[in-house]
Amino acid sequence: MGLYWQKIMAINYCIAIKGVTKMPVDFIVENHIALITLNRPEAMNSLDPESVTQLAQIWAEVRNNDDIRVAVLTGTGEKSFCTGTDMKKTPPPAECMASIWLNEGQPIIPHMKTWKPIIAAINGYAIGGGLEMALACDIRIAATTAKFGLTEVKVASLAGLNGTQCLPRAIPQAVAMKMLLTGATIDAQEALRVGLVSDVVEPGELLDLAKNYAGMIAANAPLSVKAAKQAALMGLDMPLEHGIAFSHLLWGTLRDTEDRKEGFQAFSEKRVPQWKGR
Repeated sequence: MGLYWQKIMAINYCIAIKGVTKMPVDFIVENHIALITLNRPEAMNSLDPESVTQLAQIWAEVRNNDDIRVAVLTGTGEKSFCTGTDMKKTPPPAECMASIWLNEGQPIIPHMKTWKPIIAAINGYAIGGGLEMALACDIRIAATTAKFGLTEVKVASLAGLNGTQCLPRAIPQAVAMKMLLTGATIDAQEALRVGLVSDVVEPGELLDLAKNYAGMIAANAPLSVKAAKQAALMGLDMPLEHGIAFSHLLWGTLRDTEDRKEGFQAFSEKRVPQWKGR
C-alpha cells in the first residue's frame, strides 16, 4: 500500500468527519508498523458496537496489507487499556445464540488472527474482553499502572472469547484458576512475576518500548517472522516430534525465497537487507 493510501486510511480511521464525533479506534501505518489505539478514554476504552465493527475492519487490513509487518495495540491515556464490552451501549443481541455463532462467530478475537506479530502495550486496566484481546497478542508489555482481570463471574457471565482457554496456557494454572473463579485482579508486577507480560515500565516509556520492539520485528525478514510465529504457536498443540517436523517444513519453504538469498548477500556485503516478502 502506498503512502497516499496510508494517509487516507489514517484520516478515515483516526479523524472524525467534520462535525461528527471522533472514531473510537485510531489507526496509523508507518514504517511497516500498524499502531492501533482504542480511543474511548471517557468509557475506559471499553468496546461499543462501533468499536467492534471498526476493529474488525482494522484487523482485516493488518492481515491483508503486505506493507504492514507488525501491529501494536494500545489504549488512550494512562488509566485503561480496555475494560471489555461497554455494557451501557451494547444491548443484548436480538438473534438467538446459534445464529450468532454459526453465522458470525466471535465478534473480536478471530479478527485478530494473523501470522504477523501483535504487541499489546497495556497502559492501564485490561479487564474482561480487554485482557482477552491482550491474550490474543504475541508480546505483552505493561505500564506500572496496569491491572489485569477476568471479572465476568461477578456479573453472572463468562470470559467466553478466549480467556478461559488462553489464560491457563499463558500463566501457571493455579494463578489462572484463582483469577477466573474469584474475578480477582492482579497488578503489573504480579503479571510480570507469573509471566503474563514480558516487561513492565513507567507509563511514559510504554509506547516507546512497544515501538522499539515493533521496529526490531519490522526490520527482520517478514516471511521468516510469520513462519516463526506459525511454527511456535501451532507447535504448542503438537507432540514435540511433530512440531519439529512442522518447523523443518517451514524452514524448507523459506530456503528458496528471494529474501533468504538477499539476507545472505546483505550479510556478506555488510549492508542492510532490502526485504521483498517473497
